[in-house]
Amino acid sequence: MRTREFGSTGAKVSIVGQGTWNMPKHGAAEMRIGIDLGLTHIDTAEMYGKAEDYVGEAISGRREEVFLVSKVMPSNASYKKTLQACDTSLKRLKTDYLDVYLLHWWNGAHPIGETMRAMEDLVDAGKIRFIGVSNFDVRQLRQTEQVLTRNKIACNQVLYHLRSRGIEHSLLPYCESQNIALVGYSPFGQGNFPSAESKQGKALAGIGEKHRKTARQVALRFLTGRKGLFTIPKASDPDHICENAGGVGWRLDDEDLKLIDSVFPPPLKNEPLDMI
Repeated sequence: MRTREFGSTGAKVSIVGQGTWNMPKHGAAEMRIGIDLGLTHIDTAEMYGKAEDYVGEAISGRREEVFLVSKVMPSNASYKKTLQACDTSLKRLKTDYLDVYLLHWWNGAHPIGETMRAMEDLVDAGKIRFIGVSNFDVRQLRQTEQVLTRNKIACNQVLYHLRSRGIEHSLLPYCESQNIALVGYSPFGQGNFPSAESKQGKALAGIGEKHRKTARQVALRFLTGRKGLFTIPKASDPDHICENAGGVGWRLDDEDLKLIDSVFPPPLKNEPLDMI
């Protein structure tokens, strides 16, 4: 699995990782297969039900091999509750630190300065290495940068798939300019990956045939094409995990990129972001 620097952190992180939303109990065994294949960027959250417990089982004895990310819910994002939520996540994950801790999405219930003060104290306590956010637009990123006093934003995790490319207009360039890693979730869409019979599906299949890759591997390669991009597809089937691992380590040519743009048009200037 190819790795790249994760924003300004200096850490080398697998470009393709593993998401855990709706992770089944048996998913721990499959996650270990992914780790064996180099899919060591593991993403979870306190709101994902039992996922943190299952991830803890999957990484038992292998903690130093993985780049572990979890998230605090906005409803728990007061100073005190952020500290408590982190401790609870660490307990479920059976570890004493997270590589990155994210605020799951922007919410006005608690001032961003209060949440980030807790995050910075967690860094100082050694419970998290880096601070991140999720589902933030450029305005929200700027506000967050202004209240951080000792740390930088490591990453912003957002929806990014071929049918939702809105981040490419302003958010992705801003993150690149600030050296913030951008982690795309749901890279195959949310139940709407193009069918093999559709024009879009045929285009992806044709590109894949040329490179001896599948349509989904073509999608992953496109979505990680720029240097600051990472992706965290979900997979609980060993075959799909192996397929995900083949989504990087090769190149799309100019003809491929033009075809993708023709069937999955890039965002218009004023196109709103789809953040959920």
